[in-house]
Amino acid sequence: MSEGAAISGSRMERAEAALDALTAVPGTPDLLRRILEQALVFAGAAFAGVYTPGDDPSHLGLAESAGLPRTLYGLRDGYPAAGGSPVAEAHRSGRPVWLGPAARAGYPGERRTPTADFSLAALPLRPPGSGCLLAVSEHPGGFGGHDRTCLGLIARAVVVPVPAATVADTGVLPKDSFSLAMDTGRVEVGDTILRLFGIGRNDFDGRVETLLERTVPEDLPALMSVVEADHMSIGDRELEFRVLRPSGTPRWLRLRGRLLPKGEGRPARLVGTVVDASTLRSGVTDVTRVQRLAAALATAGTVKDVGQAVVAALRKPLQADRIALAELEHDRLVVTVLDPPEPEAWPEVWRSEWRTEWPDAPVRTMPTLAAALREGRARIWPARTELEPALAEVGPGGLAVLPLPAGGRMAGACLIGWDRPHDFGPDERALLTACAGLIGQALLRAHAFDAEHELVGMLQRTLLPRRLPRLPGAVAVARYLPTTAGLEVGGDWYDVIPLADNHVALVIGDVQGHNAGAATLMGQMRTALRAYAAEGHAPDVVVAHANRLLLDMETDLFATCAYVDVDLEEGTAWCVRAGHLQPVLRHPDGSAEIVQAEGGPPLGVLGQAEFPMTPLRLQPGMVLALTTDGLVESAGADIDTGMDRLARELAAADPGHLGLVADALLTGAHRGDDVALLLMRYDGMTVRPLRESWTVWRLPEAVRHARRFTRRTLRGWGVPGETVDVALLVVSELVTNALVHTEGQVRLDLSLVGQRLRLAVADSSPRSPMKPTSVGWEATGGRGILLVEAVSEAWGTLPVSGGKQVWADLAPAAESPLGYR
Repeated sequence: MSEGAAISGSRMERAEAALDALTAVPGTPDLLRRILEQALVFAGAAFAGVYTPGDDPSHLGLAESAGLPRTLYGLRDGYPAAGGSPVAEAHRSGRPVWLGPAARAGYPGERRTPTADFSLAALPLRPPGSGCLLAVSEHPGGFGGHDRTCLGLIARAVVVPVPAATVADTGVLPKDSFSLAMDTGRVEVGDTILRLFGIGRNDFDGRVETLLERTVPEDLPALMSVVEADHMSIGDRELEFRVLRPSGTPRWLRLRGRLLPKGEGRPARLVGTVVDASTLRSGVTDVTRVQRLAAALATAGTVKDVGQAVVAALRKPLQADRIALAELEHDRLVVTVLDPPEPEAWPEVWRSEWRTEWPDAPVRTMPTLAAALREGRARIWPARTELEPALAEVGPGGLAVLPLPAGGRMAGACLIGWDRPHDFGPDERALLTACAGLIGQALLRAHAFDAEHELVGMLQRTLLPRRLPRLPGAVAVARYLPTTAGLEVGGDWYDVIPLADNHVALVIGDVQGHNAGAATLMGQMRTALRAYAAEGHAPDVVVAHANRLLLDMETDLFATCAYVDVDLEEGTAWCVRAGHLQPVLRHPDGSAEIVQAEGGPPLGVLGQAEFPMTPLRLQPGMVLALTTDGLVESAGADIDTGMDRLARELAAADPGHLGLVADALLTGAHRGDDVALLLMRYDGMTVRPLRESWTVWRLPEAVRHARRFTRRTLRGWGVPGETVDVALLVVSELVTNALVHTEGQVRLDLSLVGQRLRLAVADSSPRSPMKPTSVGWEATGGRGILLVEAVSEAWGTLPVSGGKQVWADLAPAAESPLGYR
């Protein structure tokens, strides 16, 4: 007999022995599931399930499953018995159905799936018409001959369970079973369950609340999510929880349940079993290890999560000394998880490649590993095997190399090493082979998730401000924490917008949702608010414009926002809220208050919404805090409680170190939502600019009046005479240009900030003055702007409330004494 035939024969024998041991005890808890788990180990299946007619013979429902979630393969909870699905065909014909990726893709009713390359097998159960066994293989060749033989053994061993609804209708429940009516909360339970809960049959009132009262409080939320979840899918719920006992430690129980939908005259019911989990935990088998690994990998979102699941499932049970999980990228083995993580625990060649947090080892230095990857099957070397040092030092007492297949290629490798001589039994070899396929597929999915997460994270980092501007008379700091769920991306944003005349706009907002769409809309809203603010609109107008813009986008999302326009010269501010949280003020004396600012609806909800402005008065040393609800709201605390806590913590903080204050406020933040925090400490300006304004009336003497106002103001400020003469020339040109080429009101603004004199003329036309490229001797216009440019340090235009402001800066002589208020 060849080596391959011997191995196959041994596998058949082990499969038969395992199935005989299980079926010898009909009352074994979770018997059907334990039988299906054999398909994961002996047939290399990634998923195995049993579909039976149940209550309705025209419908085949999923009675039990094992392995990865069926949603990865587009499988349903049930199929019509008369339909064209593989499940229905095997059930009707009594013949097995074998479908590879190509045949499966063209099959009637094929659903779009996250995983594309897999094979299906549907085997009829006995007696005919009892349903079928459905199995999924992710191996490139599908189910081989020996795999099919194993599946046939498993199908013959399956005992179709009595439909739970029929059992409940007759009132005869097995001792470890229950039936819960979802509409009334009345529950029928077997005697074993009552014994586990410590309740006598005569003392039980039939209410599910009576059982829940015995549950350990920490485990109650998870249990409630099952007994109240009317959306629960068939075969999808299993959890362990603890119940209190009069004496001793709490008892661990395991609940498995499935939902039976409503029928005519019959409410929806949750049926299942409750067993003592302590007996299930003892004597953990290789099948259980595979199942636990499959369950852990099903929820692993990142490559690091996959590695942690592999270490938890294999290292301690196998008593291994080290495990390495690596992705294969071209000719390099990029290691993502090492356990133990210390470099000294690994071979020298690995340490020489240690460049960042994880090493990457060249495959060319390990030809034995390269050969195992090419062959695509698990290789095991006992102690004292001659191997290259890079591998021998990983497992001097024994080494297992598991190539990780996924999607028709090798996704990476898992290395498991022992220091002391290790005896590899046949069951352990089967365990490692079964785990390899599960790990490879999980690694491929996690790698794609990591790439998407990095892309979304880069998008969000691009949309948020890279740094905050320096403010005259104030300091601002901001913090952002992404959510730890999903893609860790959300719609929270903040901004600090410098405005004219030493004003600054503080903005914080939150777009509904936690996905790339929310992040993109966040970037659009931030840009829009910045643009409207730069145009010089009042705070309420800025927010109203943003509201109309969001409505015009025709999106289903909405946003909340708080906008505070701060006058850093005067120490005043105007606050506008659009469905957002109130600002919090910390006073110089250490007290803090939640500002009761009026508010309007969220952005994107009402077209004719009003956004009232609330005035704020700032004093030097005062801190203004704006945040999103992720900081103050959680499952265990409402917003009001969170806002009160924020106010107390802000009052207790030292405002002299604003960055440390922000970090302290974020400590212990609930990470189920993203968090944005914006703080500004108002210090007051040490030197206040001098400002004066003049309304230019459209009169024949308008320019002369403007010149007279300018001369009188600048002399009062102590500006040198030669600078006054230049300023009069600039004012004449700018005012004349505004009166001749625009309509409506014209305003002249003068300001002296330090050694800079700014002359500005505002009008109602949005068109900026054009500097001519050339001026001939016969031209009658265009020289004014050239003259302003010639005598000014700088000049330009700014949008102001639908119009513009043309400004020019002059620099008085440094030695000239200038007066200040």
